[in-house]
Amino acid sequence: MTTELSPATELPPTPDYDAWPIEADIETADVTPRLVTVRWSDGRVSRYHSIWLRENAGDETTVNPATRERILDLSRLPGWPEIAAAEIDDAGALCLTFTPEDIRLRFHPGWLRAHDYDNAEDPEAPLVPVTLWNGGPDAALDSLDASGLLDSEKGSAAEEAILAPALESVLGKGLVRLRNLPTQSGSLETIARRIGPIRPTNFGLLFDVKAKPNPDSNAYTSIALPPHTDLPTREYHPGLQMLHCLENSVEGGEAVMLDGFAVAEALRERDPEAFDTLTRVHWCYANTAKTTDYVWYSPMIRLDDRGALLEVRIADFLRGPLQAPFEDVEQAYAALMTLQQMLREPGFAIRFTYAPGDLVIFDNRRLLHARDAFEGTSGHRWLQGCYMERDEIRSRYRMVQRAGRVMRVGAR
Repeated sequence: MTTELSPATELPPTPDYDAWPIEADIETADVTPRLVTVRWSDGRVSRYHSIWLRENAGDETTVNPATRERILDLSRLPGWPEIAAAEIDDAGALCLTFTPEDIRLRFHPGWLRAHDYDNAEDPEAPLVPVTLWNGGPDAALDSLDASGLLDSEKGSAAEEAILAPALESVLGKGLVRLRNLPTQSGSLETIARRIGPIRPTNFGLLFDVKAKPNPDSNAYTSIALPPHTDLPTREYHPGLQMLHCLENSVEGGEAVMLDGFAVAEALRERDPEAFDTLTRVHWCYANTAKTTDYVWYSPMIRLDDRGALLEVRIADFLRGPLQAPFEDVEQAYAALMTLQQMLREPGFAIRFTYAPGDLVIFDNRRLLHARDAFEGTSGHRWLQGCYMERDEIRSRYRMVQRAGRVMRVGAR
């Protein structure tokens, strides 16, 4: 007996919590047992496999309606799911009858269109196009007035008006500066949680960046810090870092930011052999403090399966003794010194001075940050920092996009 799982007068649920605007209507659906060919009102033609459709239905035999997580186990079906019939109902949904289950399932046209893998150019493309940037004396980081952030309700349009461009800057350029935020100690945690959970480390949930007696990191002194990423000593070094200025009245201590991806691409162009060496040789990263002992081995430049830049791990003061194969040692050091020289080129760097209330959010696996030395007796310099994962900012950005789609669907 064929099962009707949702009324044909309304669009069916989707297998997620998102809203999917209908950009075009389904005009026809031609079927073979294992394939559906959909023709849309704007001329696009999309093909969907029967097994893909069966697994991605939004009904309660496929997903738990309370969680939208899949409960269907394809291997428990009585046979390979095939399509016996197809029609487009009055609501515009695609209705398919599957055998051998003899079940009729409906598919939301907006969701189908958005997940059209037959026409997808790159389903793994970044949420925001990656933009490489150089520095120089006239360069400035993206800055936004965030004075109303904590006065807005979480998830409100006012909050998203601040967060949306900030998240886009971090996803696309690797960093953003929010200005005019509170300067109370601990307020960073409240701000950060507007994006997502904080990642604790041995330095705490929040850490104070200021000169102090008996420091356990060079960051907690007044000396200059070379361009680096934080915590490369971890298997998964944090994807995001936030630095929030609470006080800054010292002489010196100018902040420096470099796009590590731009430097890496310049190295690839100038010296392909050095670039290849730094993507191949595993360096030792070590933080052997009095109470902890973190060690990890990794290339300085990591690429994904397609050869695109994935992350950089650069921190001279956190490198342990190189343990590479004997024949790679001199080549590895030659490549390292070439990179070190490039990191000193002023054309890669953005320089700025933190003002109280500034919060800089940056991709810790892409951006390099540094600091000039400052005179510790000339005033006070106090930043609070925390870490987060790239996943959190991507999730928050998708939620902002979802809210926009919900508004578009509601206005339809």
